Amino acid sequence: MNNFLFSLNATVPVFAVIVLGHFFKRIGLIDEHFASVANKFVFKACLPCLVFQDLADTNIRKNFDFKYVGFCFIATLTSILVVWFLAKKFMRDKSMVGAFVQGAYRSSAAILGIAFIQNIYGTSGMAPLMIIGSVPLYNIFAVIILTLESNNKENFGDNSRIKHALKNILKNPIIIGIFFGLAASFLNINFPRMIDKTINNLAVMASPLALISIGATFEGRKALAKIKPTMAASLIKLVVLAGIFLPVAAYFGFRDQKLIAIVIMLASPCTPTSYIMAKNMDGDDTLAASIVVSTTLFSSVTLTGWIFLMKSLSLIQ
Repeated sequence: MNNFLFSLNATVPVFAVIVLGHFFKRIGLIDEHFASVANKFVFKACLPCLVFQDLADTNIRKNFDFKYVGFCFIATLTSILVVWFLAKKFMRDKSMVGAFVQGAYRSSAAILGIAFIQNIYGTSGMAPLMIIGSVPLYNIFAVIILTLESNNKENFGDNSRIKHALKNILKNPIIIGIFFGLAASFLNINFPRMIDKTINNLAVMASPLALISIGATFEGRKALAKIKPTMAASLIKLVVLAGIFLPVAAYFGFRDQKLIAIVIMLASPCTPTSYIMAKNMDGDDTLAASIVVSTTLFSSVTLTGWIFLMKSLSLIQ
């Protein structure tokens, strides 16, 4: 029961803000113009600050665990490539591939990961190392996939599309935030408090604004028309990936904080960032929003199940 309440406390507030965003739109407190501007603001300012702060606060030189970061990297890369391959092969509507793949692999690692581990163990523990191994890949491949699978490909040839994807990676605000965050972490740069506080003020706005925008632009009828890919992506995100990689993680000897961080990486709900990026890069934003809502709704049950199973097997204390 404690595990269930813990998961509810982590996921229900997220879902509630989405509902509030929809409610605010219905009563006229916000409109589509607000949501559009908020999307761009989150994409270009808040999210880069968030990923920069998460990475800069990690002392890579002191805490780096090559085996653990390597596992997170390989598990994330394998998940992305396999889901992308299967989606391109079996999805009839190719316009949905980009949003589907993002929704199926991309977790709220930075937002939920640290919060979960702090709630259980009192410190952020291995979450920053998990973030280093997964979050850069999340974002780099999101740019690549959304560019190559864009609904507005402008008749690019294969070479032109690859060049366009590389160009998008270099100028993507989130990728830039990751680069500078890793550099700050490696060089162990301590910013003056006023600068650190300013970055933090922008970072903390990322999730609430993104969630409100999702709620304000969420169209239930359109989402219901895409219920099958939504449910398929949700099943992959919350159950399948964890079912494949958690036994491997246990075999390699990862326990306690390390294993909890891996659970968050594999089985937490899809990050609102996926909707923001789909919206800003000509992806299927309706499907992206639907996956965020669905995975957030169901994750309180599935995450509780994974935590309960690991405790029952004495893999976490």
